[in-house]
Amino acid sequence: MNKAAALLSLAEEALDMSLPVRLRLWDGSEAGPADAPVLVLRDKRAVRHVLHSPGELGVARAYVQGDLDLEGDLADGLRTMWEAVRVAREADGKAGRPKIGLRLKLRGACLAVRLGAIGRRPAAPAAESNLTGELHSRERDRAAISHHYDLSNDFYELILDPQMAYSSGFHADPSMSLEEAQTAKLDLVCRKLGLRPGMRMLDIGSGWGSLSLHAAAHYGVHVTGVTLSSEQRDYVMKRAAERGLQGRVDVSLRHFRDLAGAGVADGTIDAIASIEMGEHVGDEEYVVFTESIQRYLRPGGRVLIQQMSRSNDAPGDRPGGGPFIETYIAPDMHMKPIAKTIGLIAGAGLEIRDVQAMREHYPQTVAGWAANLEENWATAVALVGEETARVWRLYLAGGSLAFEENRMGVDQILAVKPSPAGRSDMPASPLEWLA
Repeated sequence: MNKAAALLSLAEEALDMSLPVRLRLWDGSEAGPADAPVLVLRDKRAVRHVLHSPGELGVARAYVQGDLDLEGDLADGLRTMWEAVRVAREADGKAGRPKIGLRLKLRGACLAVRLGAIGRRPAAPAAESNLTGELHSRERDRAAISHHYDLSNDFYELILDPQMAYSSGFHADPSMSLEEAQTAKLDLVCRKLGLRPGMRMLDIGSGWGSLSLHAAAHYGVHVTGVTLSSEQRDYVMKRAAERGLQGRVDVSLRHFRDLAGAGVADGTIDAIASIEMGEHVGDEEYVVFTESIQRYLRPGGRVLIQQMSRSNDAPGDRPGGGPFIETYIAPDMHMKPIAKTIGLIAGAGLEIRDVQAMREHYPQTVAGWAANLEENWATAVALVGEETARVWRLYLAGGSLAFEENRMGVDQILAVKPSPAGRSDMPASPLEWLA
């Protein structure tokens, strides 16, 4: 028996489509097109992962533990697979999603016996999240953020630009470096907010402080940052002290609902930014998020929300981005179509003034992060372990492709809180911030 051929046939029947891969097993057997990307199963445990968790999660677990690999460029291999799925779904909208009936389960069990791969469910990789408690409670939100952002400041310094901006850059010129594109993004946000010396700004989800520190240093504003990550809070306060910005940057370790404890009073804030944090708020909680922003702003105050979105609400779409992202990267994340987000912001009493799509900028940003990871692979493994490093390799390749293929987007949404008489104090032309 050609074990690779038997396994490939089973996978194609389960997915109801031809797979554009060449499969190579631990015994050296191969099957599939000679010119296709080579999927390597290094250990029988990979089969058990997929049999016990059919679909994306089982494959991801096998990849993270090193039992499954793809020769060559990982992003190119994923791109080839997604193209095949699109073609298959033109004929059958359900193609590419596992369909495991009783007959297929029996066939899979028999094949597993013949492969010598039968056995208990393998232990899940340690890198998986394991959240408990009520969805989007303060405690669970803190645990979800900690799972990803408290990984290691040293690790993130390997991956990100020197400003530690963990969001899409603004590649106004395709030749820009990662650092140049992130600086351009920070300046774009500050110009859209109309920042001037002495203003009071709130940075919700301040991360490692790239925007807070930039706004304070270059625009003379006083910034209150908010994060649920202790690693991030400590990092920002250290950087602020090093740059002599202690009096202008303060980061609180608290939930956005609890800003009174950080000295934020209603109607007192000149500008609010939330850069790729809104995805973590949750669907039902987003109304509280936008109403809180409206309440904190003074009349004429502006808010800039940069937020990831998903392309639609089609059946089968997952608001968190899929089993891999939801399990390993951003548990409890909820991405909305951009139209729904705009409606929720406007529904809170904020006037939408500008929406700038930045979807094509994200693959360029991620390419910089991925290059940094590969260049510093040995150091990354030493810091976080090989499993987590492989999580990141898969995350960056798959995430970049999702933006490239318009399955995900990212937008900057600028809004203002009009005065009771309707005054916005906005410039007459967006050229003021685009120049």
